[in-house]
Amino acid sequence: MSAVHYDSYTDARAHLKDLLDAAEKGRVATVRRDSATTAVVDVERLRHFLASIVPSHAQVVPEAGGWSVFIPGLPVAADGSSFDKAVDEMVDALREYAQDWQERLLDAPNHRDNWGLVQLISFSDDGQLRDWLVGAAR
Repeated sequence: MSAVHYDSYTDARAHLKDLLDAAEKGRVATVRRDSATTAVVDVERLRHFLASIVPSHAQVVPEAGGWSVFIPGLPVAADGSSFDKAVDEMVDALREYAQDWQERLLDAPNHRDNWGLVQLISFSDDGQLRDWLVGAAR
């Protein structure tokens, strides 16, 4: 099977198995609807790719007997009594940011370019997100 492309939603729906099979194998899989073309991509492949091109740049610093985590340029920060607790809190804070982005920030000029980050957060489990934050390969 090579790349698959369907010129309408109806055609894609009739060939949904082929569309999903192509995406799962990493092949190009697209659907055209009106003037927009949408790619269908396997989530784990996309998550892995985003994790490799979206560095966290997280800063973890000791502060007031505990630890603080922040990502420069993002309105997200967390504190904890230990390094691990601070990172766990940051995972929660990132999930809240991703939810806020989906609900109201996606069109805000200072947030719209965070699309890749939001996708990465949404496609990652807590362990994967934690590893991404601290720079551990997974």
